[in-house]
Amino acid sequence: MESSVSSSHQADGRAEVWPALPYEEWKNTLDTLHMWMQVVGKVKLVLAPFLNEWWEVAFAITARGMTTSTIPFGRRVFEVGFDFIEHRVDIHVNDGSSRSIKLFPRSVADFYAEFMGELESLGLGVRINTKPVEVENTIPYDEDREHDSYDPDYANRCWRILVQVDRLLQRYRTPFVGKSSDVQFWWGSFDLSESRFSGRPAPKREWPARWMELGAGQEQSLAGFWPGNSKLPAPTFVAYTYPEPPGCRVATIQPDPAYFHPELGEFVLSYDEVRGSPAPDEMILDFYNSAYETAANLAGWDRAALERPEFLRIEQGEPS
Repeated sequence: MESSVSSSHQADGRAEVWPALPYEEWKNTLDTLHMWMQVVGKVKLVLAPFLNEWWEVAFAITARGMTTSTIPFGRRVFEVGFDFIEHRVDIHVNDGSSRSIKLFPRSVADFYAEFMGELESLGLGVRINTKPVEVENTIPYDEDREHDSYDPDYANRCWRILVQVDRLLQRYRTPFVGKSSDVQFWWGSFDLSESRFSGRPAPKREWPARWMELGAGQEQSLAGFWPGNSKLPAPTFVAYTYPEPPGCRVATIQPDPAYFHPELGEFVLSYDEVRGSPAPDEMILDFYNSAYETAANLAGWDRAALERPEFLRIEQGEPS
């Protein structure tokens, strides 16, 4: 198990807007937290009505962590929130009942048992598919005693970065008036993103799973952030357009450190490059806008119909 860092280290980290998040140092916590969030996410997947591109399953960033937002259960409604300040999971029901679960180093199996038990005690009993998704790990949640780490400092750091990315993605959305998603945290892949759509269907192709087909039926452009995984073991800003337009792989985008990652099929920008910049906000927004504009032009999107640049001039505050 990972141990918590010292209180002085934690205090220093919390003072930073863009804290360090070295992948190898918190990988075990990330892997465990990822599975805990999948357990909660699977509950929402079972109960929430389907919405195009699977928008109903995503979490939203909050001032303390993340929330499922409201989940229907018959005529009752509940929500589940991860609190990365007090390090707990809170379950709140519209009848006033609630439960809390502490987050500390423990196995996925133990978390699964307590969380599902608390739902049952609230009269919210539900069964989920316990097989992990979008990861190499295949251990069912209720049997997983391998992943059992939780460093509260690094969990807090990751959330604080996501708060800032969420803030900037909200600004990035402003001039686009076509179909677009909210800023969403995807518990399957453990990333935060926003997607915009051209209004045209994507070409038909064979997919290994039905859920993939349902999520890729329309041309779309994504901008987001992920904390890293085995393919790219570093926190990274990402952007891509699907289907990938011809010319993307040799296109040059801004800012200079950004590049096209051939294995991922995405434009990427290192978080550490941004963190060391004197103007992180501008660097991130330049990356998102440049990646979108480059790919949308290559794909022949009707940008004149989809964008209202004058909306950027509406008063909305300046980045810190």
